[in-house]
Amino acid sequence: MLPLLQLAADGNDHAVREAIDNLGRAFKLSNEECRELLPSGFEARFDNRVHWARSYLKQAGLLQNPARGSFRITDDGRKVLDSKPKRININFLMQFPKFMDFRNRSLRGNAGKKGEAVAVAEAAGTTKEILEECYQKLRNELAGDLLEAIRQSSPRFFENLVVDLLVKMGYGGSRKEAARVVGGSGDGGIDGIINEDRLGLDVIYVQAKRWDGTVGEVDIRNFVGSLSGRKASRGVFITASSFTKSALEFVARIKETVILIDGEKLAQLMIEHGVGVSKVASYEIGKVDADYFSEE
Repeated sequence: MLPLLQLAADGNDHAVREAIDNLGRAFKLSNEECRELLPSGFEARFDNRVHWARSYLKQAGLLQNPARGSFRITDDGRKVLDSKPKRININFLMQFPKFMDFRNRSLRGNAGKKGEAVAVAEAAGTTKEILEECYQKLRNELAGDLLEAIRQSSPRFFENLVVDLLVKMGYGGSRKEAARVVGGSGDGGIDGIINEDRLGLDVIYVQAKRWDGTVGEVDIRNFVGSLSGRKASRGVFITASSFTKSALEFVARIKETVILIDGEKLAQLMIEHGVGVSKVASYEIGKVDADYFSEE
């Protein structure tokens, strides 16, 4: 927050995008650090922190918004810079009544230890950042539970699970069509051809293994051999476990397009497409609609 306020010290209007770029250079961030995304993948972590820094400084009355997407320093902001603070954080901003009112509104309904926990958590990151990381943690825990349930299921159930997932992802047409061409091996694996689209303009060769051990290079070579025998160039190998390093390296070398889906990726796809999971709760995050409040 301090570098952002210092950026506005010239009294000019500054665009948020300009601030993000300038602060990125000031902190000597690499391109990779600037592009690092929040768990949701929808926003860069650094962009999010600059947005929240501006929001907090505005709530304290140190910045103002002269126009949409821009900010300018206030007289109170100049006074803060004149005092030469070493750092501006949430505790520093609590001296301003406006920010204190904002914090009280934010923590309302989170009394006692819950409210303290929120305050401590915010010291480590922005509110949105914390929310997304908590969401990702819950999602990872759910993925682990899904994998455990998969490992305890029968081979036939695993075949049905893979069919359900492929159909939800848009492959194979209807479930009846997909189930007719996938499965039936009876050994815990699936060998079959599934339509890539509902019209059957292209097909994908699918194989799956529900074993607990890792899938090695030999298994992938056999799979690729099956592709060649069917004059197919693309395939998907799904396992509830994992692939060895040599298997991954082999796929990277071959000309055929082979997608490897391990247990972790399988569980994430199931969550993403709603296979084997049920919704417990959902939360909507809103923001002020600037167009609605525009009087121009």
